Amino acid sequence: MSAGSKFSGRKGVKVPAQVKWLILLTSFSSIGYGYLTTAIAAYLPEQGVDSGQVGLIIGLSGLAMIISAIPFGLMSDRLGRKRLLLSGLALLPLSMFICSFSADPRLYLAAAIISGVAEGAILSTWNAMIADQTTVDNREMAFSMSFIVNGALSGLGFALPFVFPWIMDLGGWSSEQLHSWTFMLLGFVTLMAPVTVHRLLRNYQDTAPSARLRRGTFLKERSKKTLLRFSINNTLIGLGAGLIIPLIPTWFFLRYGIPDSYSGPLLALSSLSIGVAAIFSPRLAHRYGQVPAIVMTQGFSTIFMLAIPFMPGAIWAGAVYLIRSAMMNMAGPIMDSYLMGIVDKEDRGLASAINSIVWRVPNSVTTVIGGAMLAAGYFALPFVLAALIYLGAVTAFWFNFRSVKVYEESPS
Repeated sequence: MSAGSKFSGRKGVKVPAQVKWLILLTSFSSIGYGYLTTAIAAYLPEQGVDSGQVGLIIGLSGLAMIISAIPFGLMSDRLGRKRLLLSGLALLPLSMFICSFSADPRLYLAAAIISGVAEGAILSTWNAMIADQTTVDNREMAFSMSFIVNGALSGLGFALPFVFPWIMDLGGWSSEQLHSWTFMLLGFVTLMAPVTVHRLLRNYQDTAPSARLRRGTFLKERSKKTLLRFSINNTLIGLGAGLIIPLIPTWFFLRYGIPDSYSGPLLALSSLSIGVAAIFSPRLAHRYGQVPAIVMTQGFSTIFMLAIPFMPGAIWAGAVYLIRSAMMNMAGPIMDSYLMGIVDKEDRGLASAINSIVWRVPNSVTTVIGGAMLAAGYFALPFVLAALIYLGAVTAFWFNFRSVKVYEESPS
Protein backbone atom coordinates (compact mmCIF):
# COMPACT_ATOMS: atom_id res chain seq x y z
CA MET A 1 0.00 0.00 0.00
CA SER A 2 1.42 3.41 -0.89
CA ALA A 3 1.93 6.24 1.56
CA GLY A 4 -0.75 8.18 -0.25
CA SER A 5 -3.38 5.50 0.14
CA LYS A 6 -2.40 4.66 3.69
CA PHE A 7 -2.84 8.25 4.83
CA SER A 8 -5.97 9.03 2.86
CA GLY A 9 -8.97 9.97 4.92
CA ARG A 10 -12.69 9.59 4.47
CA LYS A 11 -14.15 10.75 1.14
CA GLY A 12 -10.76 11.07 -0.52
CA VAL A 13 -9.20 13.48 1.97
CA LYS A 14 -5.39 13.13 1.85
CA VAL A 15 -2.30 14.49 3.53
CA PRO A 16 -0.58 16.99 1.16
CA ALA A 17 2.47 15.56 -0.62
CA GLN A 18 4.89 18.17 0.73
CA VAL A 19 3.76 17.46 4.29
CA LYS A 20 4.40 13.73 3.74
CA TRP A 21 7.91 14.38 2.46
CA LEU A 22 8.60 16.82 5.28
CA ILE A 23 7.66 14.15 7.82
CA LEU A 24 9.72 11.45 6.11
CA LEU A 25 12.88 13.54 5.72
CA THR A 26 12.93 14.99 9.23
CA SER A 27 12.58 11.48 10.63
CA PHE A 28 16.32 10.90 10.11
CA SER A 29 16.77 13.00 13.25
CA SER A 30 14.47 10.69 15.20
CA ILE A 31 17.00 7.86 14.94
CA GLY A 32 19.60 10.00 16.68
CA TYR A 33 17.17 11.20 19.35
CA GLY A 34 16.17 7.62 20.10
CA TYR A 35 19.71 6.36 20.45
CA LEU A 36 20.82 9.35 22.54
CA THR A 37 17.88 8.77 24.91
CA THR A 38 18.83 5.12 25.42
CA ALA A 39 22.51 5.94 25.87
CA ILE A 40 21.86 8.54 28.56
CA ALA A 41 19.27 6.52 30.49
CA ALA A 42 20.76 3.01 30.19
CA TYR A 43 24.36 3.09 28.91
CA LEU A 44 25.62 5.70 31.39
CA PRO A 45 24.40 3.71 34.44
CA GLU A 46 26.26 0.70 33.03
CA GLN A 47 29.41 2.88 33.04
CA GLY A 48 28.96 3.67 36.73
CA VAL A 49 27.06 6.97 36.44
CA ASP A 50 24.44 7.05 39.21
CA SER A 51 20.78 7.62 38.48
CA GLY A 52 20.83 11.03 40.14
CA GLN A 53 23.35 12.27 37.56
CA VAL A 54 21.33 10.67 34.77
CA GLY A 55 18.23 12.49 35.94
CA LEU A 56 20.21 15.74 36.10
CA ILE A 57 21.46 15.33 32.50
CA ILE A 58 17.95 14.66 31.24
CA GLY A 59 16.60 17.55 33.31
CA LEU A 60 19.16 20.06 32.01
CA SER A 61 18.38 18.98 28.45
CA GLY A 62 14.77 19.88 29.18
CA LEU A 63 15.86 23.18 30.72
CA ALA A 64 17.77 24.08 27.55
CA MET A 65 14.64 23.38 25.53
CA ILE A 66 12.57 25.51 27.92
CA ILE A 67 14.88 28.52 27.77
CA SER A 68 15.10 28.45 23.97
CA ALA A 69 11.51 27.59 23.06
CA ILE A 70 9.82 30.94 23.81
CA PRO A 71 12.21 33.11 21.73
CA PHE A 72 12.12 30.44 19.02
CA GLY A 73 8.31 30.47 19.09
CA LEU A 74 8.27 34.25 18.66
CA MET A 75 10.78 33.98 15.81
CA SER A 76 8.67 31.28 14.19
CA ASP A 77 5.57 33.50 14.04
CA ARG A 78 7.42 36.70 13.08
CA LEU A 79 10.42 35.72 10.94
CA GLY A 80 9.24 32.43 9.46
CA ARG A 81 9.42 28.78 10.37
CA LYS A 82 11.64 27.30 7.65
CA ARG A 83 15.02 28.66 8.71
CA LEU A 84 14.38 27.91 12.36
CA LEU A 85 13.40 24.31 11.59
CA LEU A 86 16.55 23.81 9.51
CA SER A 87 18.70 25.28 12.30
CA GLY A 88 17.23 22.87 14.84
CA LEU A 89 17.77 19.90 12.54
CA ALA A 90 21.39 20.98 11.94
CA LEU A 91 22.21 21.11 15.67
CA LEU A 92 21.43 17.48 16.47
CA PRO A 93 24.38 15.94 14.53
CA LEU A 94 26.69 17.98 16.77
CA SER A 95 25.31 16.12 19.81
CA MET A 96 26.02 12.80 18.12
CA PHE A 97 29.62 13.70 17.34
CA ILE A 98 30.26 14.98 20.90
CA CYS A 99 29.09 11.70 22.43
CA SER A 100 31.35 9.72 20.10
CA PHE A 101 34.47 10.86 22.03
CA SER A 102 33.87 9.04 25.33
CA ALA A 103 31.33 8.10 27.99
CA ASP A 104 32.33 11.07 30.14
CA PRO A 105 29.05 12.34 31.66
CA ARG A 106 30.22 15.92 31.09
CA LEU A 107 30.28 15.32 27.34
CA TYR A 108 26.84 13.75 27.50
CA LEU A 109 25.63 16.76 29.46
CA ALA A 110 26.90 19.11 26.73
CA ALA A 111 25.31 16.94 24.04
CA ALA A 112 22.01 16.82 25.96
CA ILE A 113 21.92 20.61 26.27
CA ILE A 114 22.59 21.06 22.55
CA SER A 115 19.88 18.53 21.70
CA GLY A 116 17.54 20.43 24.04
CA VAL A 117 18.11 23.65 22.11
CA ALA A 118 17.58 21.75 18.84
CA GLU A 119 14.34 20.34 20.23
CA GLY A 120 13.19 23.84 21.18
CA ALA A 121 13.72 25.04 17.61
CA ILE A 122 11.98 22.03 16.08
CA LEU A 123 9.01 22.02 18.44
CA SER A 124 8.46 25.75 17.89
CA THR A 125 8.04 25.18 14.16
CA TRP A 126 7.01 21.58 13.52
CA ASN A 127 3.35 21.52 14.56
CA ALA A 128 2.80 24.99 13.12
CA MET A 129 4.27 24.05 9.73
CA ILE A 130 2.06 20.97 9.49
CA ALA A 131 -1.01 22.94 10.58
CA ASP A 132 -0.26 25.75 8.11
CA GLN A 133 -0.30 23.29 5.21
CA THR A 134 -3.38 21.30 6.23
CA THR A 135 -7.04 21.84 7.01
CA VAL A 136 -9.40 20.62 9.72
CA ASP A 137 -10.25 17.62 7.52
CA ASN A 138 -6.74 16.24 7.01
CA ARG A 139 -4.82 17.65 9.97
CA GLU A 140 -5.32 14.67 12.28
CA MET A 141 -4.12 12.34 9.53
CA ALA A 142 -0.99 14.46 9.08
CA PHE A 143 -0.19 14.44 12.78
CA SER A 144 -0.88 10.70 12.95
CA MET A 145 1.53 10.12 10.08
CA SER A 146 4.11 12.21 11.93
CA PHE A 147 3.70 10.11 15.07
CA ILE A 148 3.91 6.86 13.13
CA VAL A 149 6.99 7.70 11.07
CA ASN A 150 8.92 9.40 13.85
CA GLY A 151 7.89 6.70 16.32
CA ALA A 152 9.21 4.00 14.00
CA LEU A 153 12.52 5.79 13.41
CA SER A 154 12.92 6.61 17.10
CA GLY A 155 12.28 2.93 17.74
CA LEU A 156 15.13 2.06 15.41
CA GLY A 157 17.42 4.32 17.44
CA PHE A 158 16.20 2.75 20.69
CA ALA A 159 16.73 -0.78 19.35
CA LEU A 160 20.31 -0.38 18.10
CA PRO A 161 21.91 -1.63 21.38
CA PHE A 162 20.07 -4.94 20.97
CA VAL A 163 22.62 -6.11 18.36
CA PHE A 164 25.64 -4.76 20.25
CA PRO A 165 26.43 -8.00 22.18
CA TRP A 166 26.45 -9.97 18.93
CA ILE A 167 28.65 -7.39 17.16
CA MET A 168 31.08 -7.25 20.12
CA ASP A 169 31.42 -11.04 20.13
CA LEU A 170 31.93 -11.05 16.38
CA GLY A 171 34.63 -8.38 16.24
CA GLY A 172 36.10 -8.48 19.71
CA TRP A 173 35.26 -4.83 20.35
CA SER A 174 34.39 -3.28 23.70
CA SER A 175 31.06 -1.71 24.56
CA GLU A 176 32.71 1.71 24.75
CA GLN A 177 34.14 1.37 21.24
CA LEU A 178 30.84 0.24 19.74
CA HIS A 179 28.82 3.01 21.39
CA SER A 180 31.38 5.57 20.19
CA TRP A 181 31.32 4.34 16.59
CA THR A 182 27.53 4.25 16.57
CA PHE A 183 27.36 7.88 17.66
CA MET A 184 29.79 8.81 14.89
CA LEU A 185 27.68 6.97 12.29
CA LEU A 186 24.46 8.58 13.57
CA GLY A 187 26.09 11.99 13.32
CA PHE A 188 26.16 11.56 9.55
CA VAL A 189 22.70 9.96 9.45
CA THR A 190 21.08 12.85 11.32
CA LEU A 191 22.93 15.31 9.08
CA MET A 192 20.81 14.01 6.21
CA ALA A 193 17.70 15.67 7.72
CA PRO A 194 18.70 19.35 7.36
CA VAL A 195 20.30 18.72 3.95
CA THR A 196 17.27 16.99 2.41
CA VAL A 197 14.69 19.23 4.11
CA HIS A 198 16.52 22.32 2.83
CA ARG A 199 16.18 20.98 -0.70
CA LEU A 200 12.50 20.08 -0.17
CA LEU A 201 11.62 23.56 1.13
CA ARG A 202 13.73 25.59 -1.30
CA ASN A 203 10.55 27.07 -2.84
CA TYR A 204 8.50 27.12 0.39
CA GLN A 205 7.28 30.60 1.32
CA ASP A 206 6.53 31.33 4.96
CA THR A 207 3.32 33.22 5.57
CA ALA A 208 4.06 36.91 6.15
CA PRO A 209 3.31 38.05 9.70
CA SER A 210 0.22 40.14 10.22
CA ALA A 211 0.26 43.76 11.32
CA ARG A 212 -0.50 42.62 14.85
CA LEU A 213 2.68 40.50 14.92
CA ARG A 214 4.78 43.24 13.34
CA ARG A 215 3.67 45.58 16.11
CA GLY A 216 4.96 43.07 18.65
CA THR A 217 1.62 41.99 20.15
CA PHE A 218 1.92 38.46 21.45
CA LEU A 219 -1.23 36.32 21.51
CA LYS A 220 -4.81 37.10 20.61
CA GLU A 221 -7.19 37.06 23.55
CA ARG A 222 -8.84 33.83 22.38
CA SER A 223 -5.45 32.12 22.10
CA LYS A 224 -4.43 33.32 25.55
CA LYS A 225 -7.54 31.86 27.19
CA THR A 226 -7.22 28.60 25.30
CA LEU A 227 -3.54 28.13 26.11
CA LEU A 228 -4.10 28.94 29.77
CA ARG A 229 -6.63 26.13 30.11
CA PHE A 230 -4.69 23.76 27.86
CA SER A 231 -1.60 24.34 29.96
CA ILE A 232 -3.25 22.91 33.07
CA ASN A 233 -3.46 19.46 31.46
CA ASN A 234 -0.01 19.59 29.90
CA THR A 235 1.64 20.83 33.09
CA LEU A 236 0.17 17.98 35.11
CA ILE A 237 1.03 15.38 32.46
CA GLY A 238 4.61 16.64 32.34
CA LEU A 239 4.80 16.66 36.12
CA GLY A 240 3.71 13.04 36.36
CA ALA A 241 5.62 11.70 33.37
CA GLY A 242 8.90 13.25 34.48
CA LEU A 243 8.94 11.16 37.64
CA ILE A 244 9.62 7.92 35.75
CA ILE A 245 9.07 7.85 31.96
CA PRO A 246 12.50 9.28 30.93
CA LEU A 247 14.04 6.95 33.52
CA ILE A 248 12.39 3.71 32.40
CA PRO A 249 15.70 2.18 31.15
CA THR A 250 17.34 3.23 34.43
CA TRP A 251 14.47 1.65 36.38
CA PHE A 252 14.80 -1.65 34.52
CA PHE A 253 18.56 -1.66 35.11
CA LEU A 254 18.27 -0.95 38.84
CA ARG A 255 15.20 -3.12 39.44
CA TYR A 256 16.08 -6.14 37.28
CA GLY A 257 19.70 -5.63 36.18
CA ILE A 258 18.69 -5.24 32.53
CA PRO A 259 21.28 -3.39 30.36
CA ASP A 260 20.58 -1.13 27.38
CA SER A 261 20.86 -4.07 24.99
CA TYR A 262 17.43 -5.10 26.34
CA SER A 263 15.87 -1.87 27.60
CA GLY A 264 16.69 -0.19 24.27
CA PRO A 265 14.60 -2.68 22.27
CA LEU A 266 11.82 -2.26 24.84
CA LEU A 267 11.79 1.47 24.08
CA ALA A 268 11.83 0.56 20.39
CA LEU A 269 8.76 -1.62 20.80
CA SER A 270 7.19 1.23 22.75
CA SER A 271 7.78 3.57 19.80
CA LEU A 272 6.34 1.03 17.40
CA SER A 273 3.28 0.55 19.60
CA ILE A 274 2.84 4.32 19.65
CA GLY A 275 3.03 4.36 15.86
CA VAL A 276 0.48 1.57 15.51
CA ALA A 277 -1.80 3.29 18.01
CA ALA A 278 -1.53 6.56 16.09
CA ILE A 279 -3.03 4.85 13.04
CA PHE A 280 -6.30 4.62 14.93
CA SER A 281 -6.21 8.15 16.39
CA PRO A 282 -8.12 9.87 13.53
CA ARG A 283 -10.80 7.18 13.56
CA LEU A 284 -11.16 7.39 17.31
CA ALA A 285 -11.46 11.18 17.20
CA HIS A 286 -13.96 11.02 14.32
CA ARG A 287 -16.16 8.50 16.10
CA TYR A 288 -16.19 9.92 19.63
CA GLY A 289 -14.95 13.48 19.19
CA GLN A 290 -11.49 14.81 19.95
CA VAL A 291 -11.93 15.62 23.63
CA PRO A 292 -13.65 12.31 24.61
CA ALA A 293 -11.00 10.39 22.64
CA ILE A 294 -8.19 12.16 24.51
CA VAL A 295 -9.82 11.55 27.88
CA MET A 296 -10.45 7.85 27.17
CA THR A 297 -6.94 7.05 25.99
CA GLN A 298 -5.16 9.03 28.73
CA GLY A 299 -7.48 7.57 31.37
CA PHE A 300 -6.81 3.95 30.36
CA SER A 301 -3.08 4.63 30.20
CA THR A 302 -3.15 5.84 33.82
CA ILE A 303 -4.43 2.44 34.97
CA PHE A 304 -1.57 0.64 33.24
CA MET A 305 0.94 3.17 34.58
CA LEU A 306 -0.07 2.30 38.13
CA ALA A 307 0.25 -1.44 37.45
CA ILE A 308 3.84 -1.46 36.07
CA PRO A 309 5.86 -1.67 39.33
CA PHE A 310 3.59 -4.39 40.75
CA MET A 311 4.07 -6.84 37.88
CA PRO A 312 5.70 -10.20 38.77
CA GLY A 313 8.86 -9.80 36.70
CA ALA A 314 10.58 -7.75 33.99
CA ILE A 315 8.70 -9.31 31.06
CA TRP A 316 5.29 -8.53 32.53
CA ALA A 317 6.39 -5.03 33.54
CA GLY A 318 7.68 -4.42 30.02
CA ALA A 319 4.44 -5.66 28.45
CA VAL A 320 2.30 -3.39 30.64
CA TYR A 321 4.64 -0.48 29.88
CA LEU A 322 4.09 -1.03 26.15
CA ILE A 323 0.31 -0.91 26.60
CA ARG A 324 0.62 2.21 28.72
CA SER A 325 2.75 3.92 26.06
CA ALA A 326 0.36 3.04 23.25
CA MET A 327 -2.70 4.27 25.14
CA MET A 328 -1.09 7.49 26.40
CA ASN A 329 0.42 8.45 23.08
CA MET A 330 -2.62 7.52 21.03
CA ALA A 331 -3.90 10.87 22.27
CA GLY A 332 -0.81 12.69 20.96
CA PRO A 333 -1.84 13.33 17.34
CA ILE A 334 -5.35 14.25 18.46
CA MET A 335 -4.06 16.75 21.01
CA ASP A 336 -1.64 18.37 18.55
CA SER A 337 -4.35 18.69 15.91
CA TYR A 338 -6.87 19.94 18.47
CA LEU A 339 -4.58 22.64 19.85
CA MET A 340 -3.69 23.90 16.37
CA GLY A 341 -7.41 24.14 15.65
CA ILE A 342 -8.44 26.11 18.74
CA VAL A 343 -5.73 28.80 18.70
CA ASP A 344 -5.47 31.56 16.14
CA LYS A 345 -3.55 30.67 12.99
CA GLU A 346 -1.05 33.49 13.56
CA ASP A 347 -0.26 32.22 17.07
CA ARG A 348 0.62 28.62 16.21
CA GLY A 349 4.40 28.91 16.51
CA LEU A 350 4.30 30.53 19.94
CA ALA A 351 1.43 28.25 20.99
CA SER A 352 3.53 25.19 20.10
CA ALA A 353 6.45 26.57 22.09
CA ILE A 354 4.32 27.38 25.14
CA ASN A 355 2.57 24.02 24.93
CA SER A 356 5.96 22.26 24.92
CA ILE A 357 7.34 24.40 27.75
CA VAL A 358 4.47 23.87 30.16
CA TRP A 359 5.00 20.14 29.71
CA ARG A 360 8.81 20.22 29.86
CA VAL A 361 9.32 22.54 32.86
CA PRO A 362 7.68 20.25 35.43
CA ASN A 363 8.93 17.20 33.49
CA SER A 364 12.54 18.32 33.85
CA VAL A 365 12.14 19.08 37.55
CA THR A 366 10.48 15.79 38.43
CA THR A 367 12.97 13.75 36.38
CA VAL A 368 15.64 14.86 38.84
CA ILE A 369 13.31 13.93 41.71
CA GLY A 370 12.50 10.57 40.09
CA GLY A 371 16.20 9.82 39.67
CA ALA A 372 16.77 10.54 43.35
CA MET A 373 13.88 8.22 44.30
CA LEU A 374 15.36 5.38 42.26
CA ALA A 375 18.81 6.00 43.74
CA ALA A 376 17.22 5.70 47.20
CA GLY A 377 15.59 2.37 46.29
CA TYR A 378 11.98 3.57 45.93
CA PHE A 379 11.07 1.65 42.77
CA ALA A 380 7.24 1.84 42.99
CA LEU A 381 6.71 5.34 44.40
CA PRO A 382 7.40 7.29 41.14
CA PHE A 383 4.76 5.23 39.30
CA VAL A 384 2.14 5.72 42.00
CA LEU A 385 2.69 9.48 42.19
CA ALA A 386 2.66 9.77 38.39
CA ALA A 387 -0.66 7.91 38.14
CA LEU A 388 -2.30 10.17 40.71
CA ILE A 389 -1.12 13.28 38.87
CA TYR A 390 -2.33 11.86 35.53
CA LEU A 391 -5.76 11.34 37.05
CA GLY A 392 -5.95 15.02 37.96
CA ALA A 393 -4.79 16.03 34.48
CA VAL A 394 -7.40 13.96 32.66
CA THR A 395 -10.17 15.25 34.92
CA ALA A 396 -9.13 18.88 34.42
CA PHE A 397 -8.95 18.45 30.65
CA TRP A 398 -12.48 17.07 30.43
CA PHE A 399 -14.02 19.91 32.43
CA ASN A 400 -12.03 22.59 30.57
CA PHE A 401 -12.61 21.42 26.98
CA ARG A 402 -15.69 19.23 26.79
CA SER A 403 -17.59 22.00 24.96
CA VAL A 404 -14.73 23.68 23.01
CA LYS A 405 -14.79 23.03 19.24
CA VAL A 406 -12.15 23.72 16.57
CA TYR A 407 -12.86 26.42 14.00
CA GLU A 408 -12.53 26.10 10.25
CA GLU A 409 -9.81 27.75 8.19
CA SER A 410 -8.04 27.36 4.86
CA PRO A 411 -4.42 26.16 4.55
CA SER A 412 -1.60 28.52 3.64
